[in-house]
Amino acid sequence: MVVELSRQDARRIAVGAQLLDDSRADDLVEAVRRLGFVQLEPTAAVAPTADLVLWSRLGDHYQPSMLTEALEHDGTLFELDLLVRPMEDLALFRAGMAVWPQSESTARWLDDNEEFVDDVLELLELDGPLTARSIPDTSLVSWPSSGWNNNRNVMMMLQCLMMQGRVAVAGRQGRDRLWDLAERVYHADIPTVPLDKALRIRAERRLAAQGLVPTSTPDLPVETTRVGEAGVAAVVEGVRGTWRLDPDALERDFAPRTALLSPFDGLLRDRKRMGLLFDFDYALEMYKPAAKRRWGYYALPILHGDRLIGKLDATADRDRGRLVIHALHEDETFAPAVRRAVDAEIDALSGWLGLTRA
Repeated sequence: MVVELSRQDARRIAVGAQLLDDSRADDLVEAVRRLGFVQLEPTAAVAPTADLVLWSRLGDHYQPSMLTEALEHDGTLFELDLLVRPMEDLALFRAGMAVWPQSESTARWLDDNEEFVDDVLELLELDGPLTARSIPDTSLVSWPSSGWNNNRNVMMMLQCLMMQGRVAVAGRQGRDRLWDLAERVYHADIPTVPLDKALRIRAERRLAAQGLVPTSTPDLPVETTRVGEAGVAAVVEGVRGTWRLDPDALERDFAPRTALLSPFDGLLRDRKRMGLLFDFDYALEMYKPAAKRRWGYYALPILHGDRLIGKLDATADRDRGRLVIHALHEDETFAPAVRRAVDAEIDALSGWLGLTRA
């Protein structure tokens, strides 16, 4: 059976799966569980990505301290490769950690630096948690890179040991991660799900968090968007290709609302899917020269119901206590009711940030 969807129904499934309709989540851990993960991206022109994502799902009662508490004290969430996940999901990663790395060059680098591995683990056992800058570089062979990771042997070693499940992020010291032995961060009673089963469950969770995924989709870094044979087959009216659909999404009602999204929001992560479903022209422009930007350094996409309708170019000026609105880009001229809804959401954002709208 192939499910036939209108484009509007497909958009509503995608929006509802990401908790962006009016049936908001009311619990932080449950929101992260349903989203699958929340990305930690430190750029804070308005607010850090994780906080914007969680505010747009939970509303004004969400505060950044809640995320810190869940990660560093309650142990209900954990961080892996700059993604926050529910602690129980560690069970779905343990088997993969046991066979990491699959890259021959990374395995060879770790073998060549066996004493470096021992030095890092011993130092963390005695003095952890520590930041990367507190750990000496005792490598015999440098990380084989000609670009971003040059001369970052300590950070690359910590990254490798994290992916093996031997070290973990225990918290933050300013913007620096604090590293410790994984056994002191992760819950000891979390089991290991066999790899094949874990990968299948992760694909099902990924589909549930997106609602609808193209069968042919890019393999995005850190966390793929591919779901294999999870769900059921679907087609979308007026859109080429086939899709995989979470069948549970068909049972949910859709209640529209307006939301301001992080540029890294899960609804936008697969830019190909965004274009197919929403016909939305958007790119993050923080890496472009100012003169070449169309929408702004860190423009927030605007969701209204099941449509992406514009971008908000704003900056949080915390020294002056203001949310500065540089521009409000309307993809099509907003109707009065839409304008009021967008204005109300901007006011809500400034209030949540504790800033005056300017």
